Amino acid sequence: MENKERIWFITGVSGGLGRALAQEVAAAGDIVIGSLRKEEQREAFEKLLPGKTFGVLLDVNDQSQISSVVEDAVARFGRIDVLVNNAGYGLFGAIEEVSMEEARQQMETNFFGPLALTQAVLPHMRNKKNGCIVQISSQAGFRSNPGMGLYNASKFALEGFSEALALETAELGIKVIIVEPGPFRTSWAGDSSKTAETKIDAYTSTAGALTETIKGYAGKQPNDPAKGARAIITAVNSENPPLRLPLGKEAIEAIRRKLKSVEENVNSWEDVAADTAF
Repeated sequence: MENKERIWFITGVSGGLGRALAQEVAAAGDIVIGSLRKEEQREAFEKLLPGKTFGVLLDVNDQSQISSVVEDAVARFGRIDVLVNNAGYGLFGAIEEVSMEEARQQMETNFFGPLALTQAVLPHMRNKKNGCIVQISSQAGFRSNPGMGLYNASKFALEGFSEALALETAELGIKVIIVEPGPFRTSWAGDSSKTAETKIDAYTSTAGALTETIKGYAGKQPNDPAKGARAIITAVNSENPPLRLPLGKEAIEAIRRKLKSVEENVNSWEDVAADTAF
């Protein structure tokens, strides 16, 4: 193995943005260790680009597996240069509709799984004083929508610890990138998503309407996963990567609307909010 080859560990490469990223990384000459949950998926991934794509069985919800899988990867390849926490899913439902079990499962997959993988990889990157951690968040990790509150919460939490991580590792040679995709043509809004079992008629025109809209454009989203993957690679390759990388015009516009709304809110209530000193 030549030193110029970087080792990427990408979770959730069976499809969607994770698969597209794995393909683009391998085509560019780097090595990809991709996590999957089924043996037949693992075998298919290894045939994707033989000698460049290597599959490992891992369910990010089973945190007892994570340390051993990471240690095995480092033992085999010598290091992990780039960790991409991509595995996750969307949960639709108004806040009142979502059960505690559904909420906890969302947080396990979208927050605790990436947290555990990040913690497992950090000692190896620290020792080498080099590395990049890419957190696949969402435009929904920066601003909320009705019907996606628990998905929002999981991605807000991911972004919160990742911001702190970037400050903690800035002097250790470890970069952090939070990727915030808008609508990409993947199965995220279709088969990969889950919907709360409970339905409450009072939320039909708010949470329910948005859920139907999102599910309605599954397979017709405006953005190309391959182009999104190449944007991520460009950011990872840059000398000064961004902390946040929104992907797609829709994500950029959504984030700007949120920033404008926050500024207007702070300005309009500043006199009241600031009048708190002794």
